[in-house]
Amino acid sequence: MWLSVVALVGLYYLLRWYWERQVVSHLQDKYVFITGCDSGFGNLLARQLDLRGLRVLAACLTEEGAQQLRGQTSDRLETVILDVTKTESISAAAQWVKERVGDRGLWGLVNNAGIFHPHCYSEWLKMEDYMDVLKVNLIGLIELTLSMLPLVRRARGRIVNVSSILGRIAFFGGVYCSAKYGVEAFSDILRRELQHFGVKISIVEPGYFRTGMTEPQQCLEKLKQAWEEVPVHIKEAYGQKFFDTHYDGVKQGLLKCSTNLNLVTDCMEHALTSVHPRTRYSAGWDSLFFFIPLSYLPTSLSDYILTRSWPKPAQAV
Repeated sequence: MWLSVVALVGLYYLLRWYWERQVVSHLQDKYVFITGCDSGFGNLLARQLDLRGLRVLAACLTEEGAQQLRGQTSDRLETVILDVTKTESISAAAQWVKERVGDRGLWGLVNNAGIFHPHCYSEWLKMEDYMDVLKVNLIGLIELTLSMLPLVRRARGRIVNVSSILGRIAFFGGVYCSAKYGVEAFSDILRRELQHFGVKISIVEPGYFRTGMTEPQQCLEKLKQAWEEVPVHIKEAYGQKFFDTHYDGVKQGLLKCSTNLNLVTDCMEHALTSVHPRTRYSAGWDSLFFFIPLSYLPTSLSDYILTRSWPKPAQAV
């Protein structure tokens, strides 16, 4: 009995391996537009795809980031300055891409640009923090995708949206989770709407990785600043001891972030180059073996597992 089950599971993974290893032809003729290439996943993916011979169009927020990237890549790679929170910047980037891809269209769009608010409780954030995150991580992603969609449709290409494991199970970073849940929903809808055009949509859900968004010193400074600006009545409700414990927990979590960014960019590359890309990619061991299984548990059980070690506020009942 068990031998048959093992054999079937083994056969399934063997067939899936063969199915997924088939590579798209003529990659050297295909254009891929990537956002958020100043650093982190976007920067590494741009260099990775450039080495593989694709024509990379890299969008950076700063000229400094663009110059550094061009200095690390071949002459094939081109850069453009893009702020996904500004409609005029998105329109200019779309026109810039159109001029380069011509009638071939855009094979790949990778929506990677993102920001994170201070690592604190929802009640500690200002409304501006909510709006800033939503503008970059969700609204900007949607507007850019819609601007590039005619070019992607022409090429029967790929759209790769970088979500997060926090888009599968929300337990930290209220507005960040909200934005990533939005990315998941938008991607699912788009995948179903565009299936008859030959366009394939993939979602990449990284776990905890060391990027600019999770740089310990910067994140901890932002956390302290957010706490200092919290209204007095909210501080009294939580208490300084609560904050100190929370601060230590965030610090330990940031120090444990994986530095192997290839676990994420390899997923992105596969989504762009495989004949049969996956709908979802869970990147990182924490994502695969903790958070994804946790997301399938009953809500009451997952709530207990996630919050059992959290400190209690000063005015807890």
